Amino acid sequence: MSNKKRTTIKDIANVLNISPAAVSKAMHNDSRISTKTKEAVKRVAKELNYQPNHLASALRKGKSNLVGVIVPRTNSNFFSSVVEQMEEVLNKAGYNIIITQSNESFEKECKNIDTLLFTQVDGIIASMANETVDLSYYEKIKSKGIPLILFDRGENDLNVDYVGINDYDSSHMIVEHLIAKGCKRIAHIGGYRRTRIFNNRIRGYIDAIKKNNLPFEDSLLIESDLTLEDGRRKMIELLKLKDRPDAIYIASDYAALGALQILNEQKIKVPEDIKLVGFGNEPFTSLVTPTITSIDQHSSQIGKLAAQTFLERIKNASTEQTLNKIILDAELIVRDSSK
Repeated sequence: MSNKKRTTIKDIANVLNISPAAVSKAMHNDSRISTKTKEAVKRVAKELNYQPNHLASALRKGKSNLVGVIVPRTNSNFFSSVVEQMEEVLNKAGYNIIITQSNESFEKECKNIDTLLFTQVDGIIASMANETVDLSYYEKIKSKGIPLILFDRGENDLNVDYVGINDYDSSHMIVEHLIAKGCKRIAHIGGYRRTRIFNNRIRGYIDAIKKNNLPFEDSLLIESDLTLEDGRRKMIELLKLKDRPDAIYIASDYAALGALQILNEQKIKVPEDIKLVGFGNEPFTSLVTPTITSIDQHSSQIGKLAAQTFLERIKNASTEQTLNKIILDAELIVRDSSK
């Protein structure tokens, strides 16, 4: 296996017998360089398979036109939709994005941050991993003066721009909907309280239950990883209760799908015996039987707003700016599982 030397601007200059500076100017379409020279530089660069060293260029200019994006996972319609809209806004402004995923791992998230910082990104837009409690790596981003925008999952302690939905009110909305459908024992399979959005969803659930004078029992509230398999396991736990719930609100559509599988396997009718509500409005929620009631988090809007917030930070970098805390109202999409 050969270690072929990377072609440099100097190599192109040697072939054409001109200076490396002239080659660089030609590549950047400098008006002082003739069209003939520009065409010759492009031709030789192609022949020598020249690839620009963007990292070196970023170090020289102090600007890479790259934005790092960190998501917990890419196999979620919510996150893929956010990234798609984010990329559209940033591309129009002359930026490209580098997407990394943490797979909900704090360790991997830290490595992603180090990689993005090494790549000299102009900013980082992130949604935190479930495992993340230590915020020191995010503080590292701030200490370098790099714009940091959090979306969906973020911590107030970081004091940075944030875009997301009102998770507390969303839980209230779900519980009120289930009560209106006649439910008396509403269980909640949620995420871990250490993550702000899941803590807010749990608080909203508890407050709505108490506000409506329904029984709140520890056995009806379960924290979990919110995976499909977790939804199956936690649903089995709830069905073993002596007085089982008549409704389940689950803080993730994937876990809700797992719960629905168990209910179908055990011939428990949804919504007649147990009503079910998920969270995230994933595409499959309208395709399964029965279709799953869920919360739409306005992913497209979150992606656009996060990107626009970054662009505002860059544009007004030299001036004092107030933090953007953009909280959107979510929408309850009512389907068969809770009708």
